[in-house]
Amino acid sequence: MAINIPNILTLIRILLTPLFVIFLLKNLYSSALIVFTIAGISDGLDGFIARYFNQRTTLGAYLDPIADKILLTAAYASLAILNIIPSWLTVIVISRDVLIAIGMFIFTLTNISIEVKPSIVSKCTTASQLLTVFLCLLQMQIAGISITIYPLCLLTAVLTIMSGLHYVYLGLNILQKASPDSQAE
Repeated sequence: MAINIPNILTLIRILLTPLFVIFLLKNLYSSALIVFTIAGISDGLDGFIARYFNQRTTLGAYLDPIADKILLTAAYASLAILNIIPSWLTVIVISRDVLIAIGMFIFTLTNISIEVKPSIVSKCTTASQLLTVFLCLLQMQIAGISITIYPLCLLTAVLTIMSGLHYVYLGLNILQKASPDSQAE
């Protein structure tokens, strides 16, 4: 198990999540925005460092998407409860993550080994989800931003659905190729 700078940044993102939620629940939106921004920057930075300095690890390949899911699930659930973000968007975001987790569980149960590698649409989805949360928090500080929120929520929903369907397609193909029936042909 390799602990390197990208993995440390990912662990910091996980540890920042409870602090972010506490700030939200205490209506400390400026503090929540700062913590979320730091967590969001760490998401991009850990990936950049891992690629640029060739510090990719198996731990990081699993830990990074888990950290994203923890942060984004906590953010969307908290913001929906506080009526800051549409609840329908929260359902879409969390449903996609649950679907991915179920897929990974099925692969584990069936002893199918897969390489954990996010797709382009998945990376765009994560960026859109992070930007949506960021702007929803920023609108608490700057009133004029609220006009951009609904279109961004729609874009985030579309990207999230596309990403979820893409992962379902990939997962079904992997299962089909690994099934005993397909190997007999």
